[in-house]
Amino acid sequence: MSNPTIIRFNNSNRQFYTELKKRVDMYFKDNQISKNGNVNLYIKTVFMFAAYLVPYLLIVFNVFDNKLIWLLLSVLMGLSMAGIGLCIMHDANHGSYSKNVKFNRILGYISINLVGGHSLNWRIQHNVIHHTYTNVHEHDEDIAPPGFMRFEPHAERKGIHKLQFLYAWFFYGMMTLMWSTTKDFKQLYRYHKKGLLKGSNTTLRTELWVIIGSKILYYGYMFLPYLLVKEMTILNWLTGFVVMHYLAGLVLAMIFQPAHVVEETEFPLPSEGGNMENHWAEHQLRTTMNFATADPVFSWLVGGLNYQVEHHLFPTISHVHYPKIAHIVKKTAEEFNLPYKARRTFAGALWSHEVMLWKLGRA
Repeated sequence: MSNPTIIRFNNSNRQFYTELKKRVDMYFKDNQISKNGNVNLYIKTVFMFAAYLVPYLLIVFNVFDNKLIWLLLSVLMGLSMAGIGLCIMHDANHGSYSKNVKFNRILGYISINLVGGHSLNWRIQHNVIHHTYTNVHEHDEDIAPPGFMRFEPHAERKGIHKLQFLYAWFFYGMMTLMWSTTKDFKQLYRYHKKGLLKGSNTTLRTELWVIIGSKILYYGYMFLPYLLVKEMTILNWLTGFVVMHYLAGLVLAMIFQPAHVVEETEFPLPSEGGNMENHWAEHQLRTTMNFATADPVFSWLVGGLNYQVEHHLFPTISHVHYPKIAHIVKKTAEEFNLPYKARRTFAGALWSHEVMLWKLGRA
């Protein structure tokens, strides 16, 4: 993916964001609370790490000498892996988990490298690129999948895309498997060529060694069950490993895709000179959608990322505060006659994504 132009948002129309930020800041000041995580987040952190590590240890020590139970424990690890990413890693790598910058960086590193990814790559792709150029053709990597899928109307359409509404779900499950194998290396070289590593005060050599070391540690502890459990065959191990990663990838895709690649969202193009029509904040409103915000249990499990509008407008505020500031964002958007996109249910959001895949395969 190339970046042919430098994009500039329209800063002459910033009244909405100025007023919104003032109101949100006032909410935290009036209630004398921090914008970072709280006890709710700390409890969730313990829960998600335990839900990942306890099944792993049960397999390593062969507490249940049963292949079906091994598989069920792998399922739990996969769901927990997604939970770690959604609830812990996401806040930490956005710098919203704690006031302590070093703690955020360490926790962000541990919570993604622990499950086979690479913290710096994720921060560049998500924080720098996606959050700045949401749904912008040839800029937002989140809508630039492999050529057999099409996530936006300005991308080239191929005949195979007519079937993507069927096969996309299969490939979504491959997401974290790709992270843990080849994607991190490819991404790192691409960001090096674009000069993005310099902006993070690091070098290609440094990050390459970090990735290699992380992968060795990751596959080392992942392979322990096969080495320590005599009854476990390589096929048993491989099945559990793939199931774990596949479920994690599928869950992550099911949460992030309905936030942007849906019927309701827009895919604005810059002018030939690289100028966008709207201010950055209005752009986020037009390219992002909430879903299932009336379900507190669902919101807790997915790290508040069903409040994608609030997250995109205030990425450095911890997700535990999104339900409280959502009404402020919605009311302010309505006052400025701006859209506030939302689906009432998770199923409705997934259906909107499915319909969008269908339409993009044909139009």
